[in-house]
Amino acid sequence: MKSDRRLLWLIAVLTVLSIWIVLPEKMEISLPFLNNLKRTVGSPEININLGPVKLQRKFTTRLGLDLSGGTHLVMEADMAKIPEADRKSAFDSAKNIVETRINLYGLTEPVIQESKVGDAFRIIVEIPGVANLQDAVDLIGTTAQLSFREEASDAAKVATPSSLLEVWPTESGITGKNLKKSEVVFDQNSGNPQVSLQFDSEGAKEFEELTKRSTGKTVAIFLDDQLLSAPRVSTAITGGNAVIQGSFSVKEARDLSVMLNAGALPVPLNVIQQRHIGATLGRDTIQRSLIAGAIGLSTVAVFMIVNYGLLGLVADCALIVYALLVMSVFKLVPVTLTLAGIAGFILSIGMAVDANILIFERLKEELRWGKDFSTALHLGFNRAFPSIWDSNLSSLITCAILYWFGTGIVRGFAVTLAIGIVVSLFSAVTVTRTLLRLMYPER
Repeated sequence: MKSDRRLLWLIAVLTVLSIWIVLPEKMEISLPFLNNLKRTVGSPEININLGPVKLQRKFTTRLGLDLSGGTHLVMEADMAKIPEADRKSAFDSAKNIVETRINLYGLTEPVIQESKVGDAFRIIVEIPGVANLQDAVDLIGTTAQLSFREEASDAAKVATPSSLLEVWPTESGITGKNLKKSEVVFDQNSGNPQVSLQFDSEGAKEFEELTKRSTGKTVAIFLDDQLLSAPRVSTAITGGNAVIQGSFSVKEARDLSVMLNAGALPVPLNVIQQRHIGATLGRDTIQRSLIAGAIGLSTVAVFMIVNYGLLGLVADCALIVYALLVMSVFKLVPVTLTLAGIAGFILSIGMAVDANILIFERLKEELRWGKDFSTALHLGFNRAFPSIWDSNLSSLITCAILYWFGTGIVRGFAVTLAIGIVVSLFSAVTVTRTLLRLMYPER
């Protein structure tokens, strides 16, 4: 009983947290007794009107192109310096890097297509719900060639160089290809964001040699001939780790890390067209889909009560908890919801109900065989679980296949269905079982 009560408290806490996350991002709570609070302090009387309490949270619902619209970009690859025999492979590599950058940047569920018009190689990108179009364009199209340069000799400095590349004229052998990982870190003293670099074995050796040669001098770090940082080297650095320092904001440091992790574009990309696109599904279509989903869920809830009585009512309560948990996970991950993703969510609700049906039918069989209710309930859950587990495991394998080989909305469907299946196991087995065991304690 104690363990069941602990589980009940856990379920209650998770439910309250889920409601908090699922509620609209901006909402007002009006407390009438505070709106016209009067207080007499000497004379005259003071009227205090606190008005509605405004709540704002950072849990957002991310919608796909079909539900919210987005941005349409057409980028053309500049193949002027690429041999004709290498153009197709360079273009394929550029397309893959663009897709990687978009996903690393958090712009999920993009539609990315390639197009060849005559001698022109083009990449068509449709991105849902982009707040700042220029940020996305800059991130996708930047070539991100990382280089390390050595400071000029004292004799060369006398000539008063006119450009940064003359101050640091010698480029080392370290490039972005030697980079294993880049991430945002924070300076322990100032708290300023920095970008850490971890090189492979070849890059680590080159970097050690570079810092050994440059002891007492500066080593400049350039990104596409733009100076990022020029730290002074006090001693040779071993281990293959470096830090790019600069007056970065957190967002700038994150964007730089994303570009470095995604790799350098093999060809420059020029944006030749950019425009905002509306939702591919009309508002009326979306509204009808939501109404159809609500009717379906209501029908299932009524079916459970009619067939199983109080057991069905308990299952419906567990189903409500399940829906809240899944929707909160969608916001926390966050998952980009398309109409196909919503379909995956509704399908997972049906699977959660199916698990309860298996349990209840098994319970009815045990009762027909003469077991008392508490024993039948215990056996019903235990003996139905292998079937529930096998069914859900096979569905999760299918989701993995869809995600691995699919793209765009197919992946969205797979993600929402997989999340729903995992949560449904918790809902059907833990939530329903805990509620029933508290209602019908073992004797």
